[in-house]
Amino acid sequence: MKDLQEYMLPCLNKTLFGVDCTGCGAQRAAVFLFQGEFLKAFQMYPAIYSLVFLLLFLIFNLFVKFKYDYSIKIGLIIFNAVVIAVAYILKMYHIFQLTN
Repeated sequence: MKDLQEYMLPCLNKTLFGVDCTGCGAQRAAVFLFQGEFLKAFQMYPAIYSLVFLLLFLIFNLFVKFKYDYSIKIGLIIFNAVVIAVAYILKMYHIFQLTN
């Protein structure tokens, strides 16, 4: 069986500009998640669990509709955006501190 990492797509932003994008690490985090490496998945991409929860909710909501589903979706999307943004800012700050 081939390693899943052989099939990962390269980050176009990092390839062209040499800077991580807000999604860098998500593929590797998903691989870690599938392999049962839950802490490594979180360390690689902190938003992995909130994104999985959002995805599961969206799939569930395809089949089951209820009163406040739209508000919950918007809340989860905003929460994910905040987690992704904060993780990215902290990552860039850490990289900046290491280079100076």
